[in-house]
Amino acid sequence: MRRQTVRLHSPAVPGPAMTGEWWRRAVVYQVYIRSFADADGDGVGDIAGIRRHLRYLAQLGVDAIWITPWYPSPMADGGYDVADYCAIDPLFGTLEDADALIRDAHGAGIKVLIDLVPNHTSSRHTWFLEALASPPGSTARARYVFRDGRGAGGAEPPNDWMSGFGGSAWERIMEADDCPGQWYLHLFDKAQPDLNWESTEVRSEFEAILRFWFDRGIDGFRIDVASALVKDTAFPEVPPEPAGGGMPDSHPYFDQEGVHEIYRSWHRIASEYVPERALLGEIHVATAERLARYLRPGELQGAFNFPFMRTPLEATALRRVIDETLRTHASVGATPTWVLGNHDEIRQVTRFGRAYTGIRSRPQDERMPSDPTLGARRARAAIMLVLALPGGAYLYQGEELGLPEVEELPDELRQDPLWNGTGHEIRGRDGCRVPMPWSGEVSPFGYGPHGSTPWLPQPTDWAALTAQAEAADPESMLSLYRVALRIRRSLSALDGGPFGWLPSAAGTLLFARAGGFRCAVNFSGATMMLPSGRSTILASAQIEGDALGSDAAAWFHEAAGQSR
Repeated sequence: MRRQTVRLHSPAVPGPAMTGEWWRRAVVYQVYIRSFADADGDGVGDIAGIRRHLRYLAQLGVDAIWITPWYPSPMADGGYDVADYCAIDPLFGTLEDADALIRDAHGAGIKVLIDLVPNHTSSRHTWFLEALASPPGSTARARYVFRDGRGAGGAEPPNDWMSGFGGSAWERIMEADDCPGQWYLHLFDKAQPDLNWESTEVRSEFEAILRFWFDRGIDGFRIDVASALVKDTAFPEVPPEPAGGGMPDSHPYFDQEGVHEIYRSWHRIASEYVPERALLGEIHVATAERLARYLRPGELQGAFNFPFMRTPLEATALRRVIDETLRTHASVGATPTWVLGNHDEIRQVTRFGRAYTGIRSRPQDERMPSDPTLGARRARAAIMLVLALPGGAYLYQGEELGLPEVEELPDELRQDPLWNGTGHEIRGRDGCRVPMPWSGEVSPFGYGPHGSTPWLPQPTDWAALTAQAEAADPESMLSLYRVALRIRRSLSALDGGPFGWLPSAAGTLLFARAGGFRCAVNFSGATMMLPSGRSTILASAQIEGDALGSDAAAWFHEAAGQSR
């Protein structure tokens, strides 16, 4: 047989080794600070806990960490309701602790990104308290989105916008004279009033916040709800969802044109620093083309690839979203960011063990039975796919241990505002936020001092899933992640090099990178035959001869002159 001619297309931008733009290929590990490690025994994770496990992160092989909000907060939404953007909540430590963490992480070769929450503040932020004490039309209220109500006496909300946590997105306040008054917008919890980004004072304040943290040495920001800052000031109703699902092309508070100037101004600030700081967006938009507009030169350096994360593990659908991602990112000179999970989504071991593998959006999907063995096998294959693709990757703490979603939490312990906001219809996100198991046979599994009680209960059967137990098992999920990340870092073929698909059977994926590197992924339900004579680099499951089983992946080098 003739040897298959492989056509590789080169990305539109050079690899990070050539440009020094570390984020183009970085593997970033998300630290959900409340649940990572508790050093002081109060049940809640803290900065000191992160510092204690920097060696673990370095051994895992990540390039950077992203830390969820550590600012002072009433914790109505796990810290995403910020009361002070230039301080540390005492629950987590002090500014001096943060400085020490940044210094220690850099010493370990790990960069530090932190969360920035610019769409809304806490209702306990001094700005909002001042707004409540000030009259309509005041400068203080102009920092937020206040509007008069509709109907007799303004008793109805200004429009029908709904909160992402259930119910109306508007809350009416009592004015200084104890009479019902204006309404304020909160796209999420009512304890999270939306800022008004038409305000020059708001824009100036956040530019100062960027500089405050850049000056302290952080390497970049993950920007929460990055596409929602600018609202249509006419406040029209939200168009109906398209027939196939997803977001309407025109949305009154997502993806408004004015948001791009905000990020251009932020990019100019990030560019003042050497090395340049990185800005990564949590962006929800209608199409991949719309997402790419945020990644144009002079705007954000990266954005989470939610369409990829929400694509079922089916070869045709995966190839489609990968092609679309590579094409649209290349059109603006950007590199993709691949992700399988985060603190808002059902953990992939549980998600992949179900027939439906999309986002946590429908109560019926949350309650579908999940096969943990199948889910773990698919998760192993999926991470090998991710780490072989061009671009960067984001990991969520605990996925390297194969932690499942904890779905049977006691209702009285659930803290996610989704639980109460939807009238207990949607369980919420607490199940993917259960504290990490590090060592030992019983809770707190090394997460906190012996005898301490984690803020969410850990399952009693997690002893086999601790970092300590898995480190001793060469077949564990942790061992796979460590080896895969080490190989990924060492192979120049994966350093921003070219990419091209190869022919393969239905239900499978096969692609090439430079230097004869191949990645095979099998979601077909049957075996996938690999070329004989290959040099296998790594496999997510045992390969029997040349047969790769279903729900498995392999990396290999094809021998020179190999016939296929």
